[in-house]
Amino acid sequence: MIEAIKRHKTIWLLVLFVASLLLPMVVRESYQLHIVNITYIYIILALSLGIIIGFIGELSLGHAAFFGIGAYASALMTKDLGLSFWVAFPLATMGTATVGLLLGYPALRLKGHSFSITTLALGEVVRLLINNLQSVTRGPLGLPGIKPPQFFNIDLYDRRAFYYILLFFVVASVIFVYRLIYSRVGRAFIAVREDDVLAKSIGVHVMRYKIMAFVIASGMAAVGGCLYAHYILFISPDTFNLPQSINLVLMVVIGGSQSIVGPIIGAFLITSIPEILRAVAEYRMVTYGAVLIFAIVFMPRGIVGTIKDRFESLGQKSITE
Repeated sequence: MIEAIKRHKTIWLLVLFVASLLLPMVVRESYQLHIVNITYIYIILALSLGIIIGFIGELSLGHAAFFGIGAYASALMTKDLGLSFWVAFPLATMGTATVGLLLGYPALRLKGHSFSITTLALGEVVRLLINNLQSVTRGPLGLPGIKPPQFFNIDLYDRRAFYYILLFFVVASVIFVYRLIYSRVGRAFIAVREDDVLAKSIGVHVMRYKIMAFVIASGMAAVGGCLYAHYILFISPDTFNLPQSINLVLMVVIGGSQSIVGPIIGAFLITSIPEILRAVAEYRMVTYGAVLIFAIVFMPRGIVGTIKDRFESLGQKSITE
């Protein structure tokens, strides 16, 4: 079956893309479409964090900070400076990537738990700065009145209109990550992940590629932040805290960190499961926790990794027989 899917990959992708284009016509309820839109934003965020966790092998616990920087930068430029979303968006993305470079350079000199704790601290520092710079960000009161994107002076605040903006950026993000991972740079990322000492011995500049991955991931997180701010039209520091970073880590780990499809599946599951469990409101979080524990214990390589291992073992078994 896997071989058949690979042979007809283009057809499957085309069917998926057409289905995505038609989805707003099928989903009639506004709230359900809202959940799909939020899922698309989290797919971009999960893909960005997947570059750090899955392809250079480091666990970042402060990724929500770059989500927040992108959101606030874009929102403030449109709200206070009067810039168009289409101008503020690239400026916020490049600015956040620059912050990622400044923060990542010292942090990436550490490894393992030390790196994770450092990113956790950096994430909290960014959140506290956003919270305390009340003259700029309004602090814990949040930032209301954010302008939606405009197209020929028409506000794109409708959820169906914004769906197609999000779909465009999701497709662009998937293509970008795919081209990145299957390029020479991506192969260097994987070499660093597998054995950074060996990678260094064969001429891979380990620190350079780690910083490159961190900067790219920061910029992609900013893309998610910009889209979130101009979709929700209100942001506050509580959205970009440690639980949000942990949530993003869960999306990557449960879906399968060493793949492109894994973070997409993880983002879909982590976003949709709490909504599905609303029917059992009293036991919602308990059930949610049980599902997460089951996934982590019985699928340590994530959903995609577990499925891949299963089919590989079946293939080896058929060969030996």
